[in-house]
Amino acid sequence: MKDVLGQAIADYYHMTSTAKLWVHSQVYRRYTGRRPDIRGFEPQGYISQKSLRLESNGPRDLMPVETYFRNADNMPELEWIALQHCRGRILDIGAGAGSHTLFLQQTGLHATALEISPKAAAVIAARGVKHIRCQDFFTIDARKKYDTLLLLMNGIGLAGTIDGLRSFLKKARSLLRPGGRLVFDSCNVAYLYNGKPPKGSPYYGEVLYQYEYRRMRSDWFHWLFIDRRTLGRIATNEGWNVKLLYKDKFDHYLVECTTI
Repeated sequence: MKDVLGQAIADYYHMTSTAKLWVHSQVYRRYTGRRPDIRGFEPQGYISQKSLRLESNGPRDLMPVETYFRNADNMPELEWIALQHCRGRILDIGAGAGSHTLFLQQTGLHATALEISPKAAAVIAARGVKHIRCQDFFTIDARKKYDTLLLLMNGIGLAGTIDGLRSFLKKARSLLRPGGRLVFDSCNVAYLYNGKPPKGSPYYGEVLYQYEYRRMRSDWFHWLFIDRRTLGRIATNEGWNVKLLYKDKFDHYLVECTTI
């Protein structure tokens, strides 16, 4: 995959470009009409269809790159709660520009940033993070164990699909020490379907994304948004306890998962 996000993060950090980062999305629908924004604008005017198909989710959305560089004062309540539940040796999965890892490090905790993008990993190092791993989560050697696995900004989305989530939970179990925890946030995107998402396969929270930056486009990739009920069922089947730590009125939530 082209390192479009990593390039945007690097340019912002080094102040070499003022270009904007855009996100294109596609969702599975049985509806047509006006298309809602993935960020949460209310859907309107849907007309029922028989077939389930991928459709563009409307105009591209702006992703402010500065979001990846926010300091502790600008982190939302959900992230503060998540950081307070980190213990021991921590792996910050999908670290972006390393803001959460850096905060944990500054509070005296042993935190490692895991980032698949080489360009973003270089920025994380330049910002002062001591421990960095530049690789895919699923390729990590399970002989090295952690006490906390942290994923923020819907980092659990990297699982991509429901089957991918099951694989993720199996891999996460192999990386945790006894008594360890998995902390992440996600949200229910049923609002994209006027509260009546399609049932069955594929799961309605499996969204396709593509980054656009400086006339470059990434490959399309799956990103998962998982509702709490489905998460609870899958996690239980995979041998995890799920504890809700935070939920807002938009059903954006934070959970802590521990092995049974």
